Amino acid sequence: MIKLAISGAGGRMGQRLIDLGSQDSSFKIVAALESSTHPLLGKDAGEVAGAGAIGVSLSDQAPDGIESLIDFSLPAGADRAIDHCAKHSVPLVMATTGLEESTIKKIHDASTTIPIVWAPSMSLAVNLTMKLAETAGLALKGHSPGVDVEIIERHHRFKADAPSGTALKFGEILASAMGITHHQHGREGETGQRPRNEIGYHAVRTGDDTGQHTILFGMLGETIELKVASSNRDCYASGALAAAKFVATQQPGLYNMYDVLGL
Repeated sequence: MIKLAISGAGGRMGQRLIDLGSQDSSFKIVAALESSTHPLLGKDAGEVAGAGAIGVSLSDQAPDGIESLIDFSLPAGADRAIDHCAKHSVPLVMATTGLEESTIKKIHDASTTIPIVWAPSMSLAVNLTMKLAETAGLALKGHSPGVDVEIIERHHRFKADAPSGTALKFGEILASAMGITHHQHGREGETGQRPRNEIGYHAVRTGDDTGQHTILFGMLGETIELKVASSNRDCYASGALAAAKFVATQQPGLYNMYDVLGL
């Protein structure tokens, strides 16, 4: 049984992790971490998540003996999670997006001493779609008279970063596969003819949408469209829990969801 800590346990994703993790016999949740200013600090994390009491309170202090930690918080929380895991040799799943370059450097530095799974999306379907997008991009590279690549993502009104980390990862994969060098975020005004060597990104924020990504490959006379959408947050939580099981047994290094899923 893996002694699991969840950082960001009071947030929307953290609550789903608490609920699903407490039902998984592979885990014993030993810490539910939050910032020192969280209004529910001291409350039972299971009750906060609507899962019933689990005997672990929301706390800003991590106990000893953690065997795997999932960070699904905010950039400031991610920094604290990396520092703690690096100091105490705790395997880490980093699922927080919108990270600063300084935090990304911390991840790379920490991965020399601890195992880290770092991915912009924990979803099985998203990661499979990334593989499909890469396959399409490689097949279409050099297509004459060219392929227009556009990435459209939709998320809830509360999401703090745009475009999503998942959209940026799709773009990174396609830029590498197709040799595209320019990334265009939105368009406005008299933009002129669309450049060929460009990936366009468009971020939509609406209601409680838990996440949709559409990848468009536009050609003259035909279009390929790849779309992946979630109906609730459990797909991300389930993927993060799978990553926590995986990372707990790995050697130091930087891993992604392809490694977790064996893709």
